Amino acid sequence: MEKQFKENIYQNTNSPDYKRIFNDILTMEYPNKRKECKAILAKQELSFVDIIELNQKIFGLKDKKKLDLSQKHRSYTKTSILHILDYQKKNRLNNTQLALHFSLSRNSIAKWRKMFQV
Repeated sequence: MEKQFKENIYQNTNSPDYKRIFNDILTMEYPNKRKECKAILAKQELSFVDIIELNQKIFGLKDKKKLDLSQKHRSYTKTSILHILDYQKKNRLNNTQLALHFSLSRNSIAKWRKMFQV
């Protein structure tokens, strides 16, 4: 039963409409950056990598303090977690290197590895 509960945690059916959110932000706040983001926003469905890339292109979060605040309430779907773990395997990264690359916690990665037996 516990394993079934863990699987259901990552099946989020009520995810935000990121395309609409980013389009509104670009229209209202940053119309000069619309050209940079056009290719990503043209996709049918945005992956978590696309969302991170859009965030960086629009807001340019380079400051560590701002980055920590933006990462605070991030959630991941099962497919995005599996994509991250697959990236780790393909690039032969340890948990620390992967955590730095995606701005994650090493503990989260270790937990995901245990849950999905990677």
